[in-house]
This record gives sequence, C-alpha cells and structure tokens, in this order.
Amino acid sequence: MIARLSHGPASVHRLTEPFALSQQMISKHIAYLVRARIVSQTKRGRESVCTLRPEAITKVTDWSISYRRFWEESFDKLEVVVNEMKKEEARDGKKHGERDRADGCHKNF
Repeated sequence: MIARLSHGPASVHRLTEPFALSQQMISKHIAYLVRARIVSQTKRGRESVCTLRPEAITKVTDWSISYRRFWEESFDKLEVVVNEMKKEEARDGKKHGERDRADGCHKNF
C-alpha cells in the first residue's frame, strides 16, 4: 500500500484492488497508517483519497537505521561470544573426550 502511495495519491478503492482483503480490513489498515501519521486521508466528493506523508517515512527510515546499527553491533558481539564458547567446548572435548569404547561412545554417557 505504501509502495503504491509513493507514486501519488490514490482512492481507497484503488488501494483495495490488488489485495485479496475485504474493504473493512483495508479501511482498518488505512486507519492505522493515518493514526501513525504516515498517510493522510481526505474526502473528494464521495471518495476517500489517501496521500503518503514523505516526512513521516523519513522519520521511520531514520529510526530503523539507528536500530539496525544497534542490532548489527549486538549480533557481532554475540558472534564473538558464541565462537569463544565453541573454541572452549572443542578444547574441553579434546581434554575429556577420549573414547573409551570400541563403538566410539564416551565412558560417562
């Protein structure tokens, strides 16, 4: 819906066409976008016309970029911890993991 509105204003009817949803569901979705101030809605005669508010999209984009950085840094830190744990596990496995039986099973299991 937002992709469609990025090309210019559209009536609610036009926005409904590509979706296999009821008019009521589309109207609810539009109401959420209006409440979030991402879309404005005006009446032209009997038709409701929706318009994208680009400044709102810019705010959402800026916000998501900052959180993306946060999560990428967090995942990088997590990767370091996981790799250290794997190395430690491998070292411990070599120290204590000698196979005692011919079938390859550990003695303690």
